[in-house]
Amino acid sequence: MTDVTDDTVEDPPKKRSLLPMLIGLVLGIALAGAGYFAVHSGLILAPGEAESEPVEEGPDITFLPVDPLVVSLGGAAGGRHLRFQAQLEVPGASVREVTERMPRITDVLNGYLRAVDVALLTEPAALVQLRAQMLRRVRMVVGDDNVRDLLVMEFVLN
Repeated sequence: MTDVTDDTVEDPPKKRSLLPMLIGLVLGIALAGAGYFAVHSGLILAPGEAESEPVEEGPDITFLPVDPLVVSLGGAAGGRHLRFQAQLEVPGASVREVTERMPRITDVLNGYLRAVDVALLTEPAALVQLRAQMLRRVRMVVGDDNVRDLLVMEFVLN
């Protein structure tokens, strides 16, 4: 006689225990709460008396806006325009003097930008050279010690 046994019968799948996941969740919440309490109460990451140093004040600087310029680039440019806006970095003691000479500064920048070749304006790296030339001209108007830097805020060629 043949003994027929069914070896293909599978055991029912065992359910995974949720206990490790619950323990991890509870521990995570507890550690997050403890971390929040430690930071909030100043136990960690709080500035101590030994760590706090007096803050050194920076130089007395004021940024003065230059009136926005719209410069027509002439016949060779095909009626294109340049929109330019800048600010001057001025020491606090020189603000009044530079403000009084702002019309002359605007005139110098306007004259320079009209004289620049359109091919130079379209080069991506030309802005550094243009900025240096404009700063040089502004310093000639107000003096070297009265203007520290010229910051280009807008330079749009259309």
